[in-house]
Amino acid sequence: MLFNSIEFLFFLPIVVVLYYLLPHRLRWLLIFVSSCYFYMAFIPKYILVLFAIILIDYSAAIWMEKLEGKPRKRLLLLSLTANIGILAFFKYFGFANQTLIDFFALFGKEFKYYDLGIILPIGLSFHTFQSMSYTIEVYRGQQKAEKHLGYFANYVLFFPQMVAGPIERYATLGEELRKEQRLQFENISAGFRLLLLGFVIKMVVADQLAPFVNAIYAAPTNHSPLQIALALIFFSFQIYADFFGYSLIAQGSARLLGIHIMDNFKTPYFAASIGDFWRRWHISLSTWFRDYLYIPLGGNRVGKWRWIVNTLVVFGVSGLWHGASWTFLVWGLLHGLFLLLEKPLKPLANTLSTFILVTLAWVFFRAPDFTSALQILKGLFIAQSDGPKWMDFWTPLCALGLFLLLDFSYRKQRFDMLLNRLPLVGRWSLYFVLLFLLFAFSGTQKFTFIYFQF
Repeated sequence: MLFNSIEFLFFLPIVVVLYYLLPHRLRWLLIFVSSCYFYMAFIPKYILVLFAIILIDYSAAIWMEKLEGKPRKRLLLLSLTANIGILAFFKYFGFANQTLIDFFALFGKEFKYYDLGIILPIGLSFHTFQSMSYTIEVYRGQQKAEKHLGYFANYVLFFPQMVAGPIERYATLGEELRKEQRLQFENISAGFRLLLLGFVIKMVVADQLAPFVNAIYAAPTNHSPLQIALALIFFSFQIYADFFGYSLIAQGSARLLGIHIMDNFKTPYFAASIGDFWRRWHISLSTWFRDYLYIPLGGNRVGKWRWIVNTLVVFGVSGLWHGASWTFLVWGLLHGLFLLLEKPLKPLANTLSTFILVTLAWVFFRAPDFTSALQILKGLFIAQSDGPKWMDFWTPLCALGLFLLLDFSYRKQRFDMLLNRLPLVGRWSLYFVLLFLLFAFSGTQKFTFIYFQF
């Protein structure tokens, strides 16, 4: 079930109405059933994978509280190994086999393997990372183990942020799910505002940028340097609008239930450095890697060379987390390299240079393979074609202008709060404009969320 689907427009109101009609003691069951239904709309049998993760980490956390020393540590390692193993099997099995095929081909040999027909469950990377954060926190003594299996299951399964995050900690989302929520106008109002803005950013902005980007990346040698440059800029904003729009819809859906989900973006393209960019982009993932990988590796409290290795390891893992391909690894390592070069090149670090570096790195994120990525980069500087005489860039350009206006307004205050400060006439006028744009462009272009693949 996609957020930008008719099914979801019926599903969400039904869940919200039932939620407030039911007594608090039964609401966890409604959230559980609703979340299972939402997830099973994709591939039903893969719900068993999530159930396995839930049962493993639920049991591990309870037992860890009863143990000390090495047995406690072994139990954590067992839990992490199970989670990473499940993720590796579904996400990287095919990648590993293809790598071996390519390697043996270099020596004129053939590597044969049995195709298991594995399909990556939607959002599995988010599920495993969220669940692992819980067991790590319990191991550290920073979080009490949840004894109620239903509440823990809802923490992993919660449908608004199930597919593409944000990656929440149990201390925040878990407590929100436990709290008795009352029907409040403020929550309903803020929820609808976030939903409206999320749908506009996704369907009016991201989905209007996508066709131009797709056309360029499908045949980079058939387009001019100017068209390629526009495609690179458009994709930078397409992936931002796509993921940001999803996050706002997730926040809005949860807010209708009285549940707060963290902000996952904070105007990243206003960042003045790569480090600043990662404090603003996909905040939940950045903080996850900081707290559970970078700091345990020693962070910046180690020597220079160890710090360099730590930085590259974190960004390399981040790249592979995003996708099972060597291009994603390169994308991650490029960001690590940019970060390492920031200190010696600090006078050159500014918003424009940061945006250029991020945009160039996105090429390896978006391109299907290295050949296409290199063709794109080559086409920026060497004319491979005059390109088609006509490509519609005015529609995506107007969509981009709208998004820049919205994003600029978001620098100091979140949208739902900002709208609440407007006079009544101004606020409702803006609602009607956004609704008009949404209905005008909905159905003209429809694309799934980019981060669904992760």
